[in-house]
Amino acid sequence: MHGTRRSVRNVEADGSCSAATSATISLNKANSRQFESALLAIAGHDLRQPLQVMRSVHERLDDGLRTRSELSLLELGQGAIDRLAGQLDQLLSALRISERDGHVELSPINLETLLREVEREHELAAMLKGLHMRVVSTRSWVRSDAFLLGSVLRNLVSNAVKYTEPGGRILVGCRQFRNCVRIDVLDTGIGISSEHMSRMFEAFARLDVTCGEGLGIGLFIVRQVMGVLGHRIQVSSAVGCGTRFSIVAGRASANVHERRQ
Repeated sequence: MHGTRRSVRNVEADGSCSAATSATISLNKANSRQFESALLAIAGHDLRQPLQVMRSVHERLDDGLRTRSELSLLELGQGAIDRLAGQLDQLLSALRISERDGHVELSPINLETLLREVEREHELAAMLKGLHMRVVSTRSWVRSDAFLLGSVLRNLVSNAVKYTEPGGRILVGCRQFRNCVRIDVLDTGIGISSEHMSRMFEAFARLDVTCGEGLGIGLFIVRQVMGVLGHRIQVSSAVGCGTRFSIVAGRASANVHERRQ
C-alpha cells in the first residue's frame, strides 16, 4: 500500500517465531504498579462519575423537538461523551490486562471470527469518515487469548481510523508462515516519524500531538498484551504514506479445537 522510505521497529516478547532484527521490551514492575494505581484512581473517580452525570443530562436534553442549532450542540455533546467513554474503556482494559499478567492460558483462536467482530465495531466510524476498510477472509488459527488479542486488534484498527484522512484505505489481513501467523493492519494515514517511533509504546505518548483526543495509552496497552501473550509486534511506517502494524503469533490447528468441542 505504501512505496516510500519507511521507519521500521520490531518489538518482541517471548514469541515462538524469531526475527533477524528485533528488540525485547520488558516492563519495569515498579513502574507498572505505579501506572496501575494511577489508572485505578482515574477510572474510579475522575471519569466514571462525571460520565454518568453527563449521560443522564444529555438524555433529558434529547427529549422533544429541537432546532437545528440545538441539535448541533447535542451532537457535539454526544461526541464528547463518546470520547470520554472510550478513554474509560481503555483504562479498564489496561487494568484487566494487568490482572491477567502471568495467568493467561493460550488456546486455539479462529482469526476469521475475531477479525469480523473487530470489523463490525469499526465499519460505521470508517464509513462516516469516508474511509474504505477491508478485512480479508482467512482460515488461520493462532494460539492466543481471544479477549486480549481482540483488545490489541481493536486498538490498532481504531488508530488506523483515527489517523487516516478521508478517502484513505485500511486493510486487515493475515499471512501464514510455517509455524506462525502474521496479522497485518495497514492504513494510508499520516504515518509515524522516526522521533515518535522510538517512544510510541510508552505510556501517555501520542502519535500526533495536534490531535487532542485520547490519553495516549493505547499502544502502551498493546505492548503489555504482547508481553503477556508472548506474541511479537512489528511496525513499518512512512510519514505521509501510512503505517503497517503486524502481530506475529504461533499457529494453531483448527482440528485441535474441533476435537475439544
